[in-house]
Amino acid sequence: MSLQGKRIVVGLGGGIAAFKAVQLVRELMRRGAEVRVVMTEAATRFVGPITFAGLTGKPAVTDLWAEDYAGEVHVELGEWADAVVIAPATMNLMARATGGQANDALLATLACARGDVFFVPSMHQRMWLHPATRSNVRALTERGAVMLGPVTGPLANGEIGEGRMLEPDDIADAVESYLTHSDDLVGVRVLITAGPTHEDLDPVRFLGNRSSGRMGYAIAARALQRGAEVTLVSGPVELSVPAGADVVSVRSAQQMYEAVMSRFDRFDVAIMAAAVADYRPVQRAAQKIKKGGSMTLKLVRNPDILADVGAKRVQQPSVLVGFALETENLEQAARVKLEQKAADLIIANEASIGLGGESNRATLVDATSASPLPEMSKRALADQILDRVRTLLKHPSRKPRHEAERGAPN
Repeated sequence: MSLQGKRIVVGLGGGIAAFKAVQLVRELMRRGAEVRVVMTEAATRFVGPITFAGLTGKPAVTDLWAEDYAGEVHVELGEWADAVVIAPATMNLMARATGGQANDALLATLACARGDVFFVPSMHQRMWLHPATRSNVRALTERGAVMLGPVTGPLANGEIGEGRMLEPDDIADAVESYLTHSDDLVGVRVLITAGPTHEDLDPVRFLGNRSSGRMGYAIAARALQRGAEVTLVSGPVELSVPAGADVVSVRSAQQMYEAVMSRFDRFDVAIMAAAVADYRPVQRAAQKIKKGGSMTLKLVRNPDILADVGAKRVQQPSVLVGFALETENLEQAARVKLEQKAADLIIANEASIGLGGESNRATLVDATSASPLPEMSKRALADQILDRVRTLLKHPSRKPRHEAERGAPN
């Protein structure tokens, strides 16, 4: 049982999806975990605490002031737990957690948590997309919390939208992946690119894209937590640097190219997650371009970082991973890119979902298979990618060198 010996607190917020927590507790226990349950007062209106007492053999904690508990239950549970999984995590609960409130049993336990913290959002789509929720999600993830979902599907009122809570098995899979891979990349050197590039037109304007850098930063954060040595070549983003990463900040595609090409052969793994501009202006104006009539902009191709690393690597990196951001025919485009760039793995993701947001849906394409994945948080996807990288390190599927040396068309 893969979670044998792990201690997990399942925390319930007051949402209609609270009924799924019953199956989540059962599934975590089936995998070997010891589980305790903490509930907000609102959660008890959807599921009775006695249900969890029957499942776990211990009473669910619902009140900081319970007279039958002699100690500080939130402190003891926070110290005891390897992970706290909040499912469902409502809009209100995440807002209070972001504000550092600790005025009920669940939030107080969360404030004392020493282990990993997972939020499993569940709410109506308009609540999930509300600017306050977006801000709170960013704040919580930047502090190290992991968002699992939500996914697009039927909501409580019958509408279809983003905000549906992950199914219990998917939650358990993600938690298991985090808790059981803590040291599996020790000693592995990983080079990651992230973010957009900005191609300056003049001192004010630039050509760019809507990439936030969250995917590359999520991979860097998880690789570090799994023991890897990480160098992150980052375009301009508004994200906190993962603790322990060696960061090289760049602005343009040419700068990113030079940073990667001068380093790539020192690494075991290279993951090219940046959204690099394909073109740049032929000339950058020294002064701001004044408004006038129509203007013709002349562009020149930027170097192809992934293709050049694939063509020039000899021994290192052993594993080369690229991304294909597409609007249609994901697997086909990824398969072409895999061959043309001499890569070992291509992550094909949908632009409508992955670009700029906290979640992503992707298909992992290698020489022998294509593995479509459900929509998940970018941190959860990062683990899926790193799991495949770990397998490729153990069982390389490299093409003969002469194939890569033929050249990789863009």
